[in-house]
Amino acid sequence: MKLRLHRKNTLLTLIVLMGFSIVLYSLLWRTSGEAKPGSRDEVRKIPQVSAGVSTKRGFPLLSGSLTDMRKSVYENNFQQKVLNMNTDHIKGDLDLVLVVQVHNRPAYLRMFLESLRQAADVERILLVLSLDYLSEELEKIIHNVTFCRVVQICFPYSLQLYPDEFPGQDPADCPRDISKADALQQGCKNAEYPDSFGHYREAVFTQTKHHWWWKLHFVWERLEALHGYSGHAIFLEEDNYVLPDFVPFFKEMEQLQKKQCPECHILALGSQEGLPAEKQSRSGVVDIISWKSTKHNLGMGMNRQVYYILMGCSREFCAYDDYNWDWTLQYLSANCLTKPLKVMVPQLPRLFHTGDCGMHQSEACDPDSAFHKMKAIVESSGSHLFPKSLTVGINQEAVGSPPAMKNGGWGDVRDHALCNSYSKL
Repeated sequence: MKLRLHRKNTLLTLIVLMGFSIVLYSLLWRTSGEAKPGSRDEVRKIPQVSAGVSTKRGFPLLSGSLTDMRKSVYENNFQQKVLNMNTDHIKGDLDLVLVVQVHNRPAYLRMFLESLRQAADVERILLVLSLDYLSEELEKIIHNVTFCRVVQICFPYSLQLYPDEFPGQDPADCPRDISKADALQQGCKNAEYPDSFGHYREAVFTQTKHHWWWKLHFVWERLEALHGYSGHAIFLEEDNYVLPDFVPFFKEMEQLQKKQCPECHILALGSQEGLPAEKQSRSGVVDIISWKSTKHNLGMGMNRQVYYILMGCSREFCAYDDYNWDWTLQYLSANCLTKPLKVMVPQLPRLFHTGDCGMHQSEACDPDSAFHKMKAIVESSGSHLFPKSLTVGINQEAVGSPPAMKNGGWGDVRDHALCNSYSKL
């Protein structure tokens, strides 16, 4: 009898200890653990971060430790708070979506937002700002936007959030220019995976392609504001500048696409060719031609169906050894897609690239000079904007032409794996 009582007491003690251990583990996880990247169920469990300052408009100021910042990013991406939903001058159904990739050039972001503020019909757009750098200055700029609906999303695998580990630059990774033989002897982490030119990855270059592909997935698969939306999303960057009639012009392009080019994959507002004076009088003319990365990567409008087409080549996108997302798309157009990408583009661009510094420029930033240049373009084009109708100029069949060269910088299998994971998050 005593033995049975002793066994029963021992069993009860073990059950109590196990229960206490589970509770203790749960509390420790809630206070110090990190959510699994991309898991919506895990994000739900993340408490509000107390580090930093919260703004009254709803976005947390992302500061504190790296752990706090990562948690805040996941919480932000889960909540997807849309600003300016109940403002008197912002009414009507959602008419167009702009998705802007933002790094850390606040002066250019201000310039872009000012051009957007002065544009027609912006009260019916949703502005999605996708950040890979977090700062108080950028937060203030975003919170000051009151002329349209705004939602902020954050790339969760940025160099800022992972400065000393992959996908950032791990100190144990191989130096860019070391030979593979020396890398193997040295034993650096990615010794087996140089790019096509024998160089090892540089996180400062791989981030842009990662961010662009993640953003594409997140917008079409995870952004609740777009559930049921059947229109286009225009993909831009922070150093772009729009002309005042770009919204009504794009809506006219949508109608023309339905009538004359339903096979057009992309409606592009910008051009890398600048503003030829002879094109100003042809402001209502659009061309239908093959999409090329060096010409038509500015202000790319695509709908959900085109997104699904691109997803059919997701593995090829993530494996192609070029750190440029646009050059990679051109490779897919020529080598993977069933039909080459076809674009409708205005002869008079409605969007320009103002950035004179950044990943591909070595010059110092001069936003004031860029602003005056854009102001001059708007003034010279003013009388040619808002055409009454659109007509087609050049109309050619799309031809799949591969990029002139491969730029490398994307040979590491870790980049391939992370890139492929975005479609499964």
